[in-house]
Amino acid sequence: MAPQGGQGGQGGGLSFLFMIVPLFLIFYFLLFRPQKKRADEHKTLIAGLKKGDMVMTQGGLHGRITGLTDSTVTLEIAEKVRVKVSRGHISGRIRSEVRS
Repeated sequence: MAPQGGQGGQGGGLSFLFMIVPLFLIFYFLLFRPQKKRADEHKTLIAGLKKGDMVMTQGGLHGRITGLTDSTVTLEIAEKVRVKVSRGHISGRIRSEVRS
């Protein structure tokens, strides 16, 4: 049987478009935007590092920054124990512990 009225199924493409656009918006606001925000915050953190900051690496090392170059950070993780770490592997600043 042929569809009556001569317009068999032409409205389907438009309704599909009205369904797919909100899905892309949802993906953008739930997935891509928060990820970009975290990346921007990490770039700000890396740019603001200075000697004396207490930081943690992605591997879990805690240490005080004793030296900086464009690509590396030198951390003192214990007395007279220093390691070089790539700037990109610094995950965050940590508070200095109050010693009594």
